[in-house]
Amino acid sequence: MDVMGDKATLFETGRFVQPSGEEAEADPDVDETGEAAEEVRLRLAADAGDVEAASVLGALLLRRADLDGAEPHLRAATAAGDRAAANNLGVLLHQRGYADEAAGWWRIAAVAGSAAAAHALGRHHRERGDEPAAEYWLRQSAEQGHVLGAYALADLLEHRGDDGAEQWMRVAAERGHREAAYRLARALDRRAAERGALERGAADSAEPGRAGRTAGTPGAGTGATGAADRTAAGRRTGAVRDAGPRSGTGLGVPPAEEAEQWYRQAAARGHRRAALHLGAILERRGELKEAGRWYLTSAKDGEARAACALGFLLRDAGDTENAAVWWLRAAQDGDGNAANALGALHAERGQPQTAERWYRAALDAGDVNGAYNLGLLCAEQGRTPQAEQWYRHAAYAGHREAANALAILLLQGGDTTGAEPWFSKAAEAGSVDAAFNLGILYAGRGEDAAALRWYERAAAAGHTEAALQVGIARLRDGDEQDAELHLRCAAGGGSAEAAYRLATVLDARRPRPSAHELGEVVHEKTECEEWYERAASQGHRRAQVRVGMLAAARGDVVEAARWYRLAAEAGSRNGAFNLGLLLVREGSEPEAVVWWTRAAREGHGRAALRLALVYARRGELDEGQRWADRAVTLGPAEVAERAARLRDALRQELTA
Repeated sequence: MDVMGDKATLFETGRFVQPSGEEAEADPDVDETGEAAEEVRLRLAADAGDVEAASVLGALLLRRADLDGAEPHLRAATAAGDRAAANNLGVLLHQRGYADEAAGWWRIAAVAGSAAAAHALGRHHRERGDEPAAEYWLRQSAEQGHVLGAYALADLLEHRGDDGAEQWMRVAAERGHREAAYRLARALDRRAAERGALERGAADSAEPGRAGRTAGTPGAGTGATGAADRTAAGRRTGAVRDAGPRSGTGLGVPPAEEAEQWYRQAAARGHRRAALHLGAILERRGELKEAGRWYLTSAKDGEARAACALGFLLRDAGDTENAAVWWLRAAQDGDGNAANALGALHAERGQPQTAERWYRAALDAGDVNGAYNLGLLCAEQGRTPQAEQWYRHAAYAGHREAANALAILLLQGGDTTGAEPWFSKAAEAGSVDAAFNLGILYAGRGEDAAALRWYERAAAAGHTEAALQVGIARLRDGDEQDAELHLRCAAGGGSAEAAYRLATVLDARRPRPSAHELGEVVHEKTECEEWYERAASQGHRRAQVRVGMLAAARGDVVEAARWYRLAAEAGSRNGAFNLGLLLVREGSEPEAVVWWTRAAREGHGRAALRLALVYARRGELDEGQRWADRAVTLGPAEVAERAARLRDALRQELTA
């Protein structure tokens, strides 16, 4: 009787228990025929006084929502002492709206040992606000192995902040409750995030003043955020790399790994938010194909965030057409991030009006990034007043990059006083570009100490140009070790100037090259040369000249000429002068004169002296004297002295 009664317990506080997805789908005609025959059999047995048949028949009719037909059979079975019938009678009465009478029958069944009734009674007391009674009955249900009782107890304890909540949530999850598995995963995720934050904080306190990761793209003065990515509105959730699912109660398993295990279990049972989080974990780990499958599963179940994430995954794979389809679906379901992505896509296609419509849709969905993106769009179109309006809208809502962009706009309009507080607000909120821009602002006023503080803050967050400025300041102060650290960060982030300055620091330490035992110099490329070459390849003119000099020193005239020419054509007077020296050595004095002339006109004293000597040898004394005068003016001192002697000699020759 008890076993059959428990099997007949098909309800949970008015809701039917759904069959699992693993069950094979039966032929509906066969089911209907079999159920009809079973119902006839049960009716005959119930009419003959079979209590168990009456209980099962009542449950069958209750499942069909035939309350009038179910009630007499359930009451008859209940009167005969069937606890499952008492529980189901409580469900029936609860559906009719007689909650107190339902609770009475649930109590009878629960006292008789029905875990399902204890669960229903606990839920009843919680709805009435009687938490002690709710906890008592839910605990009775959970301890008897009822999965819904375990979940409901965990939910109650979690609401109260009780440490025992996770234990019962884990019990429910291990018994297949998908919502419990999802919530357990979320709790473990939060724990992993807190642990990571503590570890990062400990690392930061252990290494004060160190420049953090290298930034990807150097800022450009106060315009550092002018080309911000419009699609970066709202980032997908991150995750920690998983080493594979583990079994058991989680003992010894890192929280992030165990969280993935429970996300996977809940997602496999059809939990769409679990599928979303699982997709995010896999995407962060680089397992894009599987991530896409889970995003697709979640999106098809109606999760807008998964549809949006799937769109980003497709866009990154180059499939913008299908990305737009999923973004559209997500945006129509109210996802602001997807609306922003659609806006950016249309802006890239040269459709600003459509882009603006989607940015407004994002804003209407409560995504403040929509206002920021509207500001960017208006700024690109030269609609400065509208851009300022949208930046202000987003900035007042706490958007830090909008505050930085607003400050840049005000600064470009000459309103330094109005710009500074917005830079400060953005920087305090964590905008790295704003911190760098504040440094520029203070440096422009001559407040070097304040500028350096903001540069250090931006550099610690990975800003390339800020790291360069800190490195330069450290060199001025004589702190070569810390300077090298910051210059390496900036150079690694792509700063050509940092690469050049780092090379000069390393170059100054380099010992003189030793000679081979046969007197031949053996050349091995040093680290400083590698940094010179990196800076030179990025177009740094002084680095190009230096690489040319190194090539010339090892006898590679062709390579030296190439680098000198690149520097000279970019406007380097030293490059032009050195190229001229190389050309003269190779017997191409006429071309050398061309480059020396360019260098001398740009203020290179040695080039002017060389020109004076060339023209003097040619007998063009007036031209020689003119360039000698120029060399005297330009210097440096030794050049001016030699040029003065040459000039005086030419004058004597001309007046003889």
